[in-house]
Amino acid sequence: MRIGSSRLGAGARGAWRARGASAFAARGTASGAAGDARLPLSGIRILEVGQLIAGPMAGALLGYFGAEVIKVERPGTGDALRQFRMVEEDTHTSLWWRSLARNKKCVSVDIKKPEGADLVRRLAQQSDVLIENFSPGFMEKHGLGPETMPEHLIYARVSGFGQTGPKRARPGFASVCEAFGGLRYINGVPGERPVRANISLGDSLAGIHAAFGVCLALLQRERHDKRGQVVDVSIYESVFQLLESALSEYHYAREIRQPSGSTVTGIVPTNTYLCADDKYIVIGGNGDTIFQRLMRCIGREDMASDTGLSDNQKRVKRVDEIDRAIESYTSARASADVIAALEAANVPCSPILSIADIYHDEHYRARGMFESVQLLTDKGARELLVPAMLPVLERTRGQTRWPGPTAVGAHNDEVLGEVLQLGEAEIEQLRARGVI
Repeated sequence: MRIGSSRLGAGARGAWRARGASAFAARGTASGAAGDARLPLSGIRILEVGQLIAGPMAGALLGYFGAEVIKVERPGTGDALRQFRMVEEDTHTSLWWRSLARNKKCVSVDIKKPEGADLVRRLAQQSDVLIENFSPGFMEKHGLGPETMPEHLIYARVSGFGQTGPKRARPGFASVCEAFGGLRYINGVPGERPVRANISLGDSLAGIHAAFGVCLALLQRERHDKRGQVVDVSIYESVFQLLESALSEYHYAREIRQPSGSTVTGIVPTNTYLCADDKYIVIGGNGDTIFQRLMRCIGREDMASDTGLSDNQKRVKRVDEIDRAIESYTSARASADVIAALEAANVPCSPILSIADIYHDEHYRARGMFESVQLLTDKGARELLVPAMLPVLERTRGQTRWPGPTAVGAHNDEVLGEVLQLGEAEIEQLRARGVI
């Protein structure tokens, strides 16, 4: 259920599913796998052999838009993400897990055992896409590399440094790859220790790139050669791609982009300003006409009409003067009053919202950015809010159908029985041998 949104989407588009089923039925793939038939990726089966954040983020995005996602975890403890950050008191399960494991069928398989690796290989044969985010070489070590997979399979690989190159074997968490990708160098206050955003930004970026790569590979397979391919995503490159023109600036002029604190280099004015109630707001007045409106709003007609401030290049040379003028205005007024005045002048601005502010914000709710799901526990059902995923599609908007399951291997019997056609006795034997 989407909180505060009437845009649930209505159309049913089965053409992709039908084409996928006909194209790959002869090879025994599961292009007709269960899913929401109205969503873009309905009929696509994803096998997620990943852990923690980057790979599971890709799987979550694809599942949100209709793909059937089968997630493979280690038996017993499952994905380590189940215990990251805040955990629920009644289920001892991470709230983060609920979001990243949404819409997934979770099976527990020990792929380090030959029987377990064989199960994964057989599941891959019945899938359209495999996603993994282990260190390069791990899947090959267990006989699960791309060369062992059927021709139709799209094989998405997420790692710290990519599948090739001299640093390919290095372990790479988001923190390390944000540093190697250049983000940590430019993030922070000049002369102080580089800082990190309090989220796993690099992992999420890599997951988004992997999901995008999977969609491109699906289009290629569908429209052209009916073959899968490897999608190679690295965390550091996903971060590096955000550095705008920094590479070109260095190549052209040997200019090294530096940290800039609360502003951004070469764009004026765009900064964070303190108000009289000790709250900060962000103002982006860097468009030429917007700058004029901003200056008139704060009572500086002289600066609005100053031809020496008429474009961004000129304003960059007088950034300190401009920032002093703006903060002279904001520091004498409450943040709400400043926001109201700027909005009336059509100047981009915003308070800096905490998650509590976001929770109560009417715009988030009007856009349907919170989704309510029912979580079943030993004490009964309770509501859980999770963030919606993007983008927003007009007719086929994605949705959270269920949160990540509490039990490790919650869907073992369903997946192994229905997808691999294993009998109850076979499944019990695998369980007894610790394979699942």
